[in-house]
Parts: sequence; C-alpha cells; structure tokens
Amino acid sequence: MSDDLRVGDLLGRAVAAGEPARVVILGFPTDVGVRRNGGRAGAALAPAEIRRWLRRFTPDARARVAFLALLESTEDRGDLTTGDDLEADQARLGEAVGGVLATGAFPIVLGGGHETGYGHFLGYVAAGRAVSILNWDAHPDVRPLRDGLGHSGSPFRQALLHPSGLCRGYRVAGLLPHSTAASHLDFVNAHGGHLWRDQLDPTRVRGLYAAARSPTMVTFDIDAVDQSQAPGVSAPATNGISTPLWLLAAHAAGRSTRVTSCDLVEVSPPHDRDGQTARLAALTVYELLRGLAARAGTDSRRRR
Repeated sequence: MSDDLRVGDLLGRAVAAGEPARVVILGFPTDVGVRRNGGRAGAALAPAEIRRWLRRFTPDARARVAFLALLESTEDRGDLTTGDDLEADQARLGEAVGGVLATGAFPIVLGGGHETGYGHFLGYVAAGRAVSILNWDAHPDVRPLRDGLGHSGSPFRQALLHPSGLCRGYRVAGLLPHSTAASHLDFVNAHGGHLWRDQLDPTRVRGLYAAARSPTMVTFDIDAVDQSQAPGVSAPATNGISTPLWLLAAHAAGRSTRVTSCDLVEVSPPHDRDGQTARLAALTVYELLRGLAARAGTDSRRRR
C-alpha cells in the first residue's frame, strides 16, 4: 500500500466491499438556470473539476482513523445526466437525493448553478420530510420566476412556496448590501432571516448551526466568497466572505447533527484562474467531510 495515499485512493473502498455508504456524492452538471438568470455560463463543468482537485488532496493526518473510515464509506455516484429541460433534471435530482436520504446516508450535491438548490430540496419532498434551509450566499436567491420558469436566482422562493409546505424556514448568511434588493430581503425575513457578510464571525457561524432546526439542508454558493479568492464563479462577489470563515462554515456543517445534506454550487471553471476557485470548492467539500468524520467520532464515543 502506498505511504502517500490521496482522497481518491480511499473514496468508496468500504462501499465497494459491501458496506453501506455513509456519505453519497452526486454531481448535477447544469447551468441552464444560470443562463436563464443572465449569469456567466460554465457551472455545468464544475462537478468534474471539483472532483479532480478533491481526489488529489491527502487525508487529514490529524484525525486519520476517523477521516479514513469516512472516506472509505463515501460513495461517489458520478453525475446525473442533464439536458435543456431544467425542471425534469431537478425532479431527477430530487429523486436521487430522496433515495439517499431514505438510506440514512448524507448526500453531498456538486452543482451546477444554484438551480441545484431547488432540486436538492425536492429530495426532501421525495422523502416526505420537512426541512429548513441554510444558504451561505452573497445573494438571497428568492427572485420571482421568469416566464413561469425557475432559474439560479429563484430556488428558495420555489422551495418556500412549494405546495408540499415542507420547507419550514429559510436563512441566508453572507449577504452583500450591493447585491440584495429590498423586496427580496423582505421576502427572506418573512420566512426566516438573514445575516450580512459584515455580521459574520466564528461565533456567529457556529451559532447558526446551534440555532438550526433538524433536519437542515445547507447550500454553499461559492460566489459568497470574496472574488480575490473565488474569481471563477457565475457572479463574482466584491467584499465577500473570507476564506477562513467560509471553510469554518463547511466544517461546522459537517459537525452539526442538525445538518442532513449539503450542496456546493456556482463554480464556473471557464472563468477560473489557475484552478483557484475549483480548489477552494474541493477544500470546502474536504472540510465538510472532516466535520462529518468528527461528528461520527463524537457519536461513537457517546455510545460507549
């Protein structure tokens, strides 16, 4: 066995040997909603690029037993087939996520544009489970539909107004004043709440998870990160969240027992610089997995 193992060497080894998956990674390679919303196309290429960097990372040597065990129990099921019919694709994503939730595993969805978030929510509809949503984002993403069609700016309005009534609340953290319309802020506050980017610090990041209802789906829109650190996105953010706070939010999501699924969206490889944004996205998934491994370790110690 190599003495220099990488994440890609370990992913899914226990699952291949017949053990149930604890984490399932799904790709949703579409940017139809980004194009409908007037954003920069390219997010459809993101899942493959995020995986490429994630697989190259070394496992965390500080918690090697728990982290290696989690990686071996993480199944990457590849990308869903997508086309020009966004609504049908979102429904298929919902079926896939719902199937993962039904097994008790933790879904991680790699978008794609933020239209991924609505398909992710449909997974809870498919599973018949109520859920709250926490969105790390520079934008509220509660825009009205365009010509009756959803897009990358509308996923959480669609979730909140879904006839199932299964979206029980919505909070968004990282908003920028120059990217947030007053009417959208009013809609958010009527259904949950918000935090501006300059209100965030480590205590508040952790506090959002402590205050979250269970279950909560968390969605990470990487355009919340300052464009100096994440230039390759559909809508770059000036004065966005710092990288350390962003990665803390990912790790804390993994550790929180209230969080039952996550997605990561809006990486746009054609607009990236030396893979900088894709690597940060991969590190976001890595930190989420580290948090999940720590959560599993804590649960194991409590059962003894």
